[in-house]
Amino acid sequence: MLQSPSFIGPHAGLIDWLAGRRVEYEIREHPQAFTAEATARAEHLDPHAFVKVVGVVTDDGRRVLLAVEAIDHVDLGKARRVLGATDVRIMTEPEFAALAPDCEAGAIPPVPELWNLPVYVDLALRDVPVLAFAAGSHRFSVHVDRSAWERTSGIAYADIARDDGRPAWAG
Repeated sequence: MLQSPSFIGPHAGLIDWLAGRRVEYEIREHPQAFTAEATARAEHLDPHAFVKVVGVVTDDGRRVLLAVEAIDHVDLGKARRVLGATDVRIMTEPEFAALAPDCEAGAIPPVPELWNLPVYVDLALRDVPVLAFAAGSHRFSVHVDRSAWERTSGIAYADIARDDGRPAWAG
């Protein structure tokens, strides 16, 4: 019988990546939370400063991570335009989990180099001085200086969040 991996702390590769690039960070433990918005609440953070990561697949098979504010939703129409794709769909939970088997599903940090995937970040996060995001676990998050993370991570900014507050799957 296969046993699922045990997630005791933050993702070691993330910590090594941050330290190796001299990005100042703070790891915070919080009550287990399964959404970015719930994690922001658990940490008593402004949800506009907590990053939600959504995995998408384009019609030509590209896998991409999109990052928006915890309370926002990805606009698939905007994502299609940004990615130059005819169609974009949200990854299934198993697809998302397979990207980073050493992370809990839905707790992937938005660092392109760790997953060998491009990461597009919504413009709304561009001016937030300190960002927080999942650290590979539903019990740990990492807080980073946004400008240092931006300089070292190779992320790209784009307008990808919905304007009307409806979830992407609502069409």
